[in-house]
Amino acid sequence: MSYTAGNLPDNKHCFFGSAGGVSTGKYTSLNTNLSSFDSSDNLRRNFEIISGYFNKCPEDMFTLRQSISNIAVSAENPSWFKIAADGAVTTDKNILLGVKTADCAPILLADYKNGVIGVAHAGWRGAYKGIIENVVKLMCDKGAKVENIAACIGPCMQQNSFEVKSDMRQILLEIDENNVLYFKDGKDEEHFYFDLSGYAEAKLRKIGVENIDNSHIDTYPLQNGYFSYRRNTHLNLITAPRDYPTQYSCICL
Repeated sequence: MSYTAGNLPDNKHCFFGSAGGVSTGKYTSLNTNLSSFDSSDNLRRNFEIISGYFNKCPEDMFTLRQSISNIAVSAENPSWFKIAADGAVTTDKNILLGVKTADCAPILLADYKNGVIGVAHAGWRGAYKGIIENVVKLMCDKGAKVENIAACIGPCMQQNSFEVKSDMRQILLEIDENNVLYFKDGKDEEHFYFDLSGYAEAKLRKIGVENIDNSHIDTYPLQNGYFSYRRNTHLNLITAPRDYPTQYSCICL
């Protein structure tokens, strides 16, 4: 399963799901995590499938060495998991931008009128640190107009699946007490459920992006067709750090 947003051209973007690749076992089948113990041949073929959707090849891709930062970089040339950042922006029609996720929110952004696109990897930490704002700012520095930007928040862990502890909630409330809107009560006073995609959407709107497609697709349920780090953890499928499958989301001009 994959998802395309209603406010972006179908042939210019895609939030790929877990299906359609060549990996097997717990990586079945469109795994994109080069840190996993999946076969390098399978990973290469999966990226060929993804880039081929856009009539491109892996050598056209700008891929990031992601963490939980607020760093957004300019993509001047293709790059293969070398640059440490969680957001990227380009004006180059030949570059395919992308981010990998497995519960965090992939955000694709475009001002096609002015020829600027961007991507963001937004977990709750990256979001509160400002990755979304930094990607939009860099897009505007490159010539985009915030009123022309279309953004889509792709499949990520939704509120009913995203249980967090009170210390995480307190971090966000200390920044802005209005963040209480993105939490609902959990099983006890130490647990809550967090609305990541709602939080990301609010951040976009606060900086002036109004054209937003929020997929509201939950990556946690297996039947939805997406990889989930938390689901794999609960199923005891992660036996080594970083050894889990991820999906990919891409956009191009």
